[in-house]
Amino acid sequence: MKYNRILLKLSGEALMGDRQYGIDPVRLADYAKEIKEVVDQGVQVAIVIGGGNIFRGVAGASNGMDRVQGDHMGMLATVINGLALQSACEDAGLPTRLQTAIQINEVAEPFIRRRAMRHLEKGRVVIFGGGTGNPYFTTDSAAVLRAIEIEADVILKGTRVDGIYTADPEKDKTATKFDYISFDDVLNKGLKVMDTTAFTLSQENELPIIVFDMNTPGNLIKLIKGEAIGTKVQM
Repeated sequence: MKYNRILLKLSGEALMGDRQYGIDPVRLADYAKEIKEVVDQGVQVAIVIGGGNIFRGVAGASNGMDRVQGDHMGMLATVINGLALQSACEDAGLPTRLQTAIQINEVAEPFIRRRAMRHLEKGRVVIFGGGTGNPYFTTDSAAVLRAIEIEADVILKGTRVDGIYTADPEKDKTATKFDYISFDDVLNKGLKVMDTTAFTLSQENELPIIVFDMNTPGNLIKLIKGEAIGTKVQM
């Protein structure tokens, strides 16, 4: 295997499947199956999931809601998604722990770095909910922060597109895909991979990011085995 410990970043929207909002149980089961294939190969898997399928703090703020209040609602949405993914993983036979950046002791463990790493070493999937626990920070920032803390080898950002393009491939048919790109080139070309805070944190810690299509069955395990899937951002 190319990687020993990965941080998988999933968007909340990815859990909607073909729905307009909420959680699609079929999509959840598909993801759990993909994750199990990777864990069965001895790879340690941590996951950060967004909450955009339920609530977005930024959207709430744009409609007049207090931004901090909205972001706290968004954090709770990521916990709901984490619980759903935990249930799907356990249905697939994967021991899974949900740790949250905000304390909800009846629902999940608090985030404790050493405990998280111990779970990973024992072959358990660890899902990190609640973002960073702070308003004004996205789940992209949470993903990079947790990946650095648990000493992950790479961040795998699962999206609807199969990598990073010169332009949005859903809008511009002439857009071409990068197989590899440097952090500096992403910034210089103004490409959108993650929000700037998260991306800079990843760059400063020399933590590579791979953007790939999570909805194509088999992509995750191929990536882990070292196949050229998606786009790799590296120093």
